[in-house]
Amino acid sequence: MNQDFSQNLRLLCSYYKSIAEVCRRLDINRPQFNRYLSGRYLPSSHTMKKICDFFGVEEHEILLPHGQFERLVAVRPSVTVSQSSRLEVEHLEKLQAQSGAGMDKYLGYYFEYYYSLACPGKILRTLICFERREDGVFYQRTERLDDPVDKQVCHSRYLGVAYALSDRIFMVDYEALMANQLTQTILFPTFRSRVTRLSGLRMGASASGERMPSCARVVLEYLGRDVNLRKALAMCGLYEDDSDEIDDSLKQAIANDMEPGEWNFRARH
Repeated sequence: MNQDFSQNLRLLCSYYKSIAEVCRRLDINRPQFNRYLSGRYLPSSHTMKKICDFFGVEEHEILLPHGQFERLVAVRPSVTVSQSSRLEVEHLEKLQAQSGAGMDKYLGYYFEYYYSLACPGKILRTLICFERREDGVFYQRTERLDDPVDKQVCHSRYLGVAYALSDRIFMVDYEALMANQLTQTILFPTFRSRVTRLSGLRMGASASGERMPSCARVVLEYLGRDVNLRKALAMCGLYEDDSDEIDDSLKQAIANDMEPGEWNFRARH
């Protein structure tokens, strides 16, 4: 049964550009996926459902004898990659090729600061980690908020991809739990050998009930390639705008005001 599964899985992967692409879109690491392809292991029930949902097959179908499964796939167009999703992948691959190694110097951890979209007047500090995977640079943004009602700490996780294009850094991410919103951030790069702070604009919809689209100035403060995650996450959260925990130069850099003569909301270096 395992050998039939591994052969069937390889057949499904052949409809994509590479196994690396399948792993990236499934969010399964390559060594783990290779164990399934080898026929030595079957996925857990949760992972099996994830794989079947991705390829558009049923669990009992992917376990069929390979010859029977091959005939099933040949007459079921839903198993193959749709033209629209293929076009989407091609667009992303083109951006990755343009970005090249331009993001490598920015890999590591950052504190992110901006005035919260959901809690007006409060500064939000989050933790971001950029890392290179296969042929792209991906990142995770982690928010830590204290819930005053339940007296519990809530964490939100955003997953995204970053590109270095035409002397700007473009970031696009989504909320990983509900997958119900996208956020875009555009940053100025640094032309110094050492990365310290990156500034720009962040646009998204507030997490409050009104879901109001908003734009805010943002600053990323570089922490290094390795950090104490427990301590870093403990420092994340909402701060009053007069808090001594936030440096005055950061407050000035993220202030959402407009200078006389400015007609558009602009980022600050």
